[in-house]
Amino acid sequence: MSNPILNDERFSTQERILEGEPMTVQGTVSKILMLFVCLLAGAGISLYFLFSGQAALVMPMITISAIAGFVLVLITCFNVTRAKYLAAPYALCEGIVLGGISAMFEHAIQGIVLQAVTITFATLFVMLMLYKAKMIQYTEKFRSVILTAILSIAAVYIVQLVVSLFGRSIPGIFDNGPIGIVFSIVVVIIAALSLIQDFYFIETASQKMLSKDYEWYGAMGLMITLVWLYLEILRLLAKLNSRR
Repeated sequence: MSNPILNDERFSTQERILEGEPMTVQGTVSKILMLFVCLLAGAGISLYFLFSGQAALVMPMITISAIAGFVLVLITCFNVTRAKYLAAPYALCEGIVLGGISAMFEHAIQGIVLQAVTITFATLFVMLMLYKAKMIQYTEKFRSVILTAILSIAAVYIVQLVVSLFGRSIPGIFDNGPIGIVFSIVVVIIAALSLIQDFYFIETASQKMLSKDYEWYGAMGLMITLVWLYLEILRLLAKLNSRR
């Protein structure tokens, strides 16, 4: 799901720095690159266990890492200064999750991971260009629409999680039929548009001279959105491939 930590409420006057160096866009980009290294390291851990004859441990690792990552995000939501300590562990946990899930998808459909990674980064580039060219602007209306869409998607996933405990599923949405594919396309579009919110936050936070802690905070927020986007693209590609 889209990141829950980047929002306009963080732009309070109390957060502005009066001494020392403020956050910068360049500094945030460097933090994002560091988090990607941690993400790749986590994925490497999953792959090591998968190909070293310890595949049975991967699913428990994915479950534990997913829960740990969620807890780290919650902690960061309530304390920005924790981001510099928790962003890297979060990326490592997400790497473990993505590594294991990606390997499962790749085993079922060869080449799907490379496609998903390529589309994810292409989407990131396109959305950044659209934002910089001001072809998509972050407004209050845009924020409201994205927030409503994200909450609606979250509600669907929560309901699916609950009914799955009873061996059931929401009809149509999570299969490879037309309804399921349309739903996945809509979710991918919403995840892609959520990147605009991340770009806006990072740019505006730097303009408002917020503290260096916000570099990690912004980087972690963007990582959350990219992880969500990648997983949704992976799911969409799997649905499309299953219809061939």
